[in-house]
Amino acid sequence: MRFFNKNIHWIVSLLIVLGTTVHVYMLHTTQGFTWELSVADAVCSMVTLSLSVWSFILLIRAYPTKVTIYSYALVLALAFALASSFAEMQVLSWWIKKGPENQAYFTWLRTTMPVRFALTWVFYTWLSTNAALRKNIQALNSRFQQHADAAELLRDAELFKLRQQLQPHFLYNSLNSISALVMISPDRAQEMVGKLSDFLRGSVRREAEDIIPIHEEIIYIESYLAIESVRFGDRLNIVFEKQFSEKATIPPFLFQPILENAIKFGLYGQTGQVTININIIEEQGMLLLHISNPFDPDSQPPKGTGFGLTGVGRRLYLLYSRTDLLETTKNENNFTTTLKIPQHHV
Repeated sequence: MRFFNKNIHWIVSLLIVLGTTVHVYMLHTTQGFTWELSVADAVCSMVTLSLSVWSFILLIRAYPTKVTIYSYALVLALAFALASSFAEMQVLSWWIKKGPENQAYFTWLRTTMPVRFALTWVFYTWLSTNAALRKNIQALNSRFQQHADAAELLRDAELFKLRQQLQPHFLYNSLNSISALVMISPDRAQEMVGKLSDFLRGSVRREAEDIIPIHEEIIYIESYLAIESVRFGDRLNIVFEKQFSEKATIPPFLFQPILENAIKFGLYGQTGQVTININIIEEQGMLLLHISNPFDPDSQPPKGTGFGLTGVGRRLYLLYSRTDLLETTKNENNFTTTLKIPQHHV
């Protein structure tokens, strides 16, 4: 189809030449007409046919609406069939001299004109309805593309909004901790400001990326955990288990809010050291991140901004059109969040 559309002009020209040649040959061999009569009849028929087809296709393309376009195409086919048959008869009568030597041809022409009209009408009807159908398909494709582009823009805008929500959500806690540390431990507050600056600088570099290698995300997460270690001291213990290939990837800004949620619920109400386990494995074309933290079902941590897991789930749906990529499970005093990232390198 692509080859046909690209070379449409050459193909149409070839068909016209081929059709004219066959027409001349058939008249000369089957009807016994002279070459001059055969060529005149064939050329007149092909020129009339070509002009008519070109004209009513232009008229169908210029039709301003899809309403009644098929009726319009049928009327055009009938009108052009009548007009082309009449024009063909008049041109041949003018072109070919009327005399005893051509009497048999004109008798044959008048006899076959109804048949020629019927065949022309059928051909024009097929061609005109096909042109109307293609016009409707193009209009539908154009409308579908517009809707698809609008949906894509809306999706990108929502993804951008969700990503922009991440930093304020994290900054609230960090700035509150820095504010508290300024009074009781200025050195730790200064250290946390420096780590926060490095962390935000890394966030800016990742802003334009849709997919990044998982090892880059882990470096980013380690920078985040360095800030949290200043905030919580020895109370926070992170245990990593990694088993994935170098080609494993993950969308940026998905891992951090899950880990932040685990830290929030794991440390709230706890006075001793809290261990959060992070298990990252790759299997069956899926990168699995399991983040497990202890929690007390009887205690209720303070409400945050509401971003957390809800925002992560929404981003996953926008990126992959799936709702099964984020799961949470509770087992006695343990809470586990599982993040599944489809891998395309497998």
